[in-house]
Amino acid sequence: MGNDNDEVIKLLNNLNSSLDGLSTVEAESRLKEYGFNEVKEKRRSPIESFILKFWAPVPWMLEVTALLTFILKRYLDMDIILFLLVFNSIISFIQEHRAENAVELLKSRLNIMAKVKRDGKWNLTPARYLVPGDLVTVKIGDIVPADLKIIEGQVLVDQSVLTGESQPVERKFLEALYSGSIIRRGEAKGIVIATGDKTYFGKTTQLVQEAKSKSHIQDIIMKIVRYLVAIDVVLVVALTVFAIINGINVSETLPFSLVVLIASVPVALPATFTIAMALGAEELSRKGILVTRLSASEDIASMDVLNLDKTGTLTENRLRVGDPIPCKGYTKEDVVSLSTLASDEASQDPIDLAVIECSKAMGIVPKFKRIHFEPFDPTKKRTEALISTPDGEMLVIKGAPQVIRELANVDKDWFDQQVKSLSAKGFRVIAVAMGKDKLNVVGILPLYDRPRQDSSTFIHEIKKLGVKPKMVTGDNTSIAVEIAKEVGIGDKVCNMREIMTNDQEREKSIEECQVFAEVFPEDKYTIVRSLQSNGHIVGMTGDGVNDAPALKQAEVGIAVSNSTDVAKASASMVLTHEGLTDIVEAIKTGRKIYQRMLTYTMNKITKTLQIVIFLTISFFLTRFFVTTPFDVILLLFFNDFVTMSIATDNVRYSMSPERWDVGRIVKSSLVIASLVIVESFFILWLSLVMGFSHNEIHTVTFDMLVFSGQFTIYLIRERGRLWSSLPSKPLIVSSIADIIVVTLISFLGILVTPIPLWFALIVLTITLLFTLLFDEIKVKFLRLS
Repeated sequence: MGNDNDEVIKLLNNLNSSLDGLSTVEAESRLKEYGFNEVKEKRRSPIESFILKFWAPVPWMLEVTALLTFILKRYLDMDIILFLLVFNSIISFIQEHRAENAVELLKSRLNIMAKVKRDGKWNLTPARYLVPGDLVTVKIGDIVPADLKIIEGQVLVDQSVLTGESQPVERKFLEALYSGSIIRRGEAKGIVIATGDKTYFGKTTQLVQEAKSKSHIQDIIMKIVRYLVAIDVVLVVALTVFAIINGINVSETLPFSLVVLIASVPVALPATFTIAMALGAEELSRKGILVTRLSASEDIASMDVLNLDKTGTLTENRLRVGDPIPCKGYTKEDVVSLSTLASDEASQDPIDLAVIECSKAMGIVPKFKRIHFEPFDPTKKRTEALISTPDGEMLVIKGAPQVIRELANVDKDWFDQQVKSLSAKGFRVIAVAMGKDKLNVVGILPLYDRPRQDSSTFIHEIKKLGVKPKMVTGDNTSIAVEIAKEVGIGDKVCNMREIMTNDQEREKSIEECQVFAEVFPEDKYTIVRSLQSNGHIVGMTGDGVNDAPALKQAEVGIAVSNSTDVAKASASMVLTHEGLTDIVEAIKTGRKIYQRMLTYTMNKITKTLQIVIFLTISFFLTRFFVTTPFDVILLLFFNDFVTMSIATDNVRYSMSPERWDVGRIVKSSLVIASLVIVESFFILWLSLVMGFSHNEIHTVTFDMLVFSGQFTIYLIRERGRLWSSLPSKPLIVSSIADIIVVTLISFLGILVTPIPLWFALIVLTITLLFTLLFDEIKVKFLRLS
C-alpha cells in the first residue's frame, strides 16, 4: 500500500498537483498555457473555396480564351466565354461543396461535463475547461473527458471506437484511460495527463485533419486537357508555317488559333462529370447509401482494394456465446442455465448480457431460484450466485478459466486442452462451476464477436466484381485469422506491430497481406496511404473514431450504419442499412457512372479532334476558314451542353474495376474522329459544288458539326450495334430537340447565315448514313481488337 501511495505522490508531483486538486487560479493559468480541452479546427472559408474553382485546368483554358477574345475585340465572344466560366464554377461549387464537419463533430464529442476537484471541492465542470493536473472521477456510462491515469479504483472500459478492440478492457491503478472511451463498469478517480490535441483522441483528430483523398477527376481532366493542348499547338504551328511559306499574313491566322482554342476547351466536361456523379449519388441515396463527397460515387468504380474494419463492420460488435462445452455428467443446457444464474442484466456486463441472450435463444429457463448475486469482482475475476436446489443451497461461480480451475474439481488435462484450443481460435473463454462444500466445473462457454450473417455473401460478391478484400483489426492474430477464414477473406495474416518495425518490407507486406492484426488508428491510415502509393484506388470501411483518419484518406471511405458521428463525417459514403451488402450496389452504380462519363469524354475528344484537324486541313485546301469563332461558341451550347444529358444514360456495369486510361481513350477517339473527318470533307465538297458562299459554308459546317456530334454519341455509347440498347429518355429527347432547333435557326438565319431547308436536311441525312456506315466499321474493329 505504501508503494502505491508513493507512486500517486510521484505522479501528482510530476504534474504539480495534489489530492485536493488544482486551485481555480492555477487551473485558469494552465488553461491559458495548454488551451481548451478540445480539437482545433482547420477549415477553408466558402469564399476561398469558390475562388479556387477558377484555378483548375478547364478554367485556365477559358480564361486564356477570354483574354484572346478581348485582345481581338470580339467582346460578344468574350462575354459568352466568361459566362461559361462562371457557370461552371457555380455548378461545381454548389455540387461539390460539403462542410468539413468531421473536426467539429470531434469537438462536440468532448462537449461533456466532468466531475473535477478544484480548491478541495468536487464540482461539475464542462470538459473543455479541464487541464493537465486536474483530479476527476468517472463511473459507469461516462465518456472519459481527457486522458487520465487511474489513482484509485478499477473500471471496465469500452475503447473500441478508439482502438478497434472488440471487447471492453480492464483498467486499474496507474493505467491509462483514453479520452472518448466509455466506462462500462466500475468507478475510478484519475488525474488528467493530457487534453485536447495531446490526447490519444486528439492525435487521431490530427490524422483526420491531415488526411485528404486525392481527386482523380481533376487528374483525368488535366490529362485530357494536356492531350488537347498538345494537338492544338501542333496544328497552330503547322498553320503558321504554312502561312509563312505561302506568303499569308500571320495575323490572319490568329482567328483560326482562337477557333482551335475554343473548340478544344472541354467547357462542359467538369459540369457533366459533376451532374453524372450527382445523379449517381441521388440513385445511391434511394438505395440507402448517402454520398458525402461527390467524386466517391465515381471513384468506387475504380476501387480495386477494400479494407474492411472487423469490429462492428464484418462482425456484430457484441459478445455471443458459441457452442457450450459441458464436463462429464452435465449437458450444454446445464452449462447455460447455471451460467445464467451467475449473470445479471442490470450489471450491463458484456459477458453477462451474452450469457442471458444465449439462454433466451436456446429457450432455457433456469430451474433453480437465485437467492443472492455478487457481480463481477476484478480482484476475484468471477461472479457468484447463491441458488436454492432440492439438495439445499449451492454456490455457482462464473469467471476466468484459470481462476475456476483452481477453485473447483475438474480433469485438468482435459480442461487445459479445451481452453488452449478455444483461445487459439480467437475465443474468449469463461468457465462455470457449482457446488456446496466442494465446487465442480460444470463446463466452458466460448465467447466471440461473431461475423454478421451477410458478411460472407458480401465478400463473395465483391470478389466477383474484381475487388480485393483486406481485413483490418485491432484484435490479436488468432481472432483476426478465425474471422477472416469464416467470412472468406483468406488467411494470409500480418501482425501490424511486426510490419511497422521493418520499413523495407512494410510496403510489400501491406500489398500481399489479406488480414492485418493488432492495428492502431495510425496504422489504418498508413495501410491506406501505402496501397495508394502502389497505384491502388482504395476503399475503407469503419464505424469508430479510430477509423476516421483512414476513412478520410481513402478515395472511398465508407461508414457503416451504426458508426459514430465522427466516422460518418470523415467518410465519403454512409450506409443507412445494416450490413455491407449495399456496397455491392454502390460499386455497380459507380461503374455505370464511369460508363456515362466515358461516353461524354470520348465524344468530346472525338469532336475536338474532328474540328481542329478538319479546320486545319480545310484551310490548307481552300485558303479560307470554313467556320468562325462565334460558330464554335454556339457549338458549345448546341453540342457540349446538350450532350450533358449523357449523364442520365442507360448503361451496363462491368465485372472488373474501371480505370481511366486517357492515352487509350484519345487513341480510340482519334480512330472515330478520322472516320468523321471523312464525312466532314464530303459535306464541305458538296457545299462547294453547290456554289455556296463562304458565310453559307460556315452555316453548313456548323450544322454538320452539331448533327455528327449528336450521332457520334450513339456510335460511342455501345460497343455493339448502336441500337443494341435503349438510351435514356432525356438523352433521346435532347438530341432530337437539338437537331430540330439547329435546323430551324439555319433555315431562318438566326445567329447564322441562312441556308435552304432542303440542304440542311441533306446534311442531316448524310451524317446519319455515314454514322450507320461507321457503326459497321466500329463493330468489326472492336471484334478484331
